[in-house]
Parts: sequence; structure tokens; C-alpha cells
Amino acid sequence: MTNETYITAESVCELLYKLAALGIQVPITLILDNSRYQHCAKVMVTAAALQIELLFLPPYSPNLNLIERLWRFVKKQCLYAKYYEDFARFKQAIETCLAETDGIHKEELTTLFSLKFQSFKKLML
Repeated sequence: MTNETYITAESVCELLYKLAALGIQVPITLILDNSRYQHCAKVMVTAAALQIELLFLPPYSPNLNLIERLWRFVKKQCLYAKYYEDFARFKQAIETCLAETDGIHKEELTTLFSLKFQSFKKLML
């Protein structure tokens, strides 16, 4: 599902309906950041009615939010020192980059998406 304007509670509900329409036979959990439009009553009621669990990432946790990593990569590939004559070419560059995530960009993205967290199991205080 793509959107060329603003994301609102209505567009989140549209996504929920599309997920439910897939007929997936296992529980669905949608991981979200903490945007205000994701927390509103309309989204919560829709998710509950469709039996979709909403799991919110902790505030200020960009390392857990993989879409932030992907967006940083796409900006590096498509925006830095690039000029596009019109919006259609700009959009095509982004779509092409995203389409190649499992192809030419796969190795770099695998490294970018690895979970590297510091462990404090043997912390001495």
C-alpha cells in the first residue's frame, strides 16, 4: 500500500482492512511507531474489530524501527546529490530502489538490518 500524501488514521485503518482481507489464518501483529494517528480511538477500535494486535515501539527507539533504517538507505541511494526533473522520475527512483532490496541491495541491507545490541548479562556494579 502506498501513499503520496499524508498518512492519517483513515489510511492506517485502510491498511488494517487490507491485511484482514488477506485471509491469513494466524494472528496478525502490526508493529507501529508512536505516531499520534496510530494511537487514536478509530485505529484502536478498527484493529480490535479485525482482531489485529497493535504493538507500539518504545518512544525514541529508532534502532528498533526498521523502516527508519530502510528510509535512511533509500535517501542515500536516491536523494543525495541527485536531481529529478519531475515528481514521476523521483517516485520511480524510489520504487526502483525498493524493488531492488532483495536483489542488488540485499547484502548491504542485510548488514543494515542486523540487530546489534549491547548485552549487559555480566554487568558488575
